[in-house]
Amino acid sequence: MTVATTAEPSAAISPQHETSPVVIRADALTKVFDGGVTAVDRANFEIKRGEFVSVVGPSGCGKSTLLRLVAGLLPYTSGNLHVHDERVVDPRGDVGMMFQKATLLEWKTAFENVLLPVQLRRPVTDDDRIRAIELLHLTGLQEFEFTFPQHLSGGMQQRVALARVLNIGAEILLLDEPFGALDEFTRERMNLELMRIVAEVGATSVFVTHNIVEAIFLADRVMVMRTKPGRIAEIVTVPLPRPRPIEIQVTPEFNDIVSRVRTILGGVE
Repeated sequence: MTVATTAEPSAAISPQHETSPVVIRADALTKVFDGGVTAVDRANFEIKRGEFVSVVGPSGCGKSTLLRLVAGLLPYTSGNLHVHDERVVDPRGDVGMMFQKATLLEWKTAFENVLLPVQLRRPVTDDDRIRAIELLHLTGLQEFEFTFPQHLSGGMQQRVALARVLNIGAEILLLDEPFGALDEFTRERMNLELMRIVAEVGATSVFVTHNIVEAIFLADRVMVMRTKPGRIAEIVTVPLPRPRPIEIQVTPEFNDIVSRVRTILGGVE
């Protein structure tokens, strides 16, 4: 089976977001690093408000670079990138990023780590403290609010990191393999929690992963990337109802999508 690997794939929006405004738009977005390595080549896509888009592909295909471009952490070489119709030139307050490692301050409790984004901007108020506790509860950390990171499991540390990102006030969440270092059972629980939290706060989310099943389970659409140079091979819509139970992963409908993404990846050189 032949799969097209054009740099300008169809970017069909999932039905539940068809009428939502576009919050992230890339037009021929390109990033070339010193030495001439093209990490992202002419990427074209739109992401609508409240949408969850996964990005999957082989190592070195530009997934993390793409996320950092959207975050404003890297300058792009050519093309255009807009968030809320504003050209991305620097990090934005309405965009939060979460990495594979929780990067918590070991000498601060979970509560203090969640408060950190506020402390860096201004004096902390009682409302800020209440909000931090609410976010810890939202991420399932009741009774662990004042626990230090070394006494938390890897999954719990990632919950703290997620609460901290949410406390930035970000409307857009960029998640760079946040569960990649977790065991399979913890990862599964975190996927369910992330799906619940994102739905509750209404965040627009872009999630990078190497795991095809995880990418499809979480997403409204899956952006499949190729390498050398990093390009979008195809954007696959996931027309499955929400909320999604884990059991959906064994259904024929789900596995048809898994097979399609694997076929696209198999056609990527």
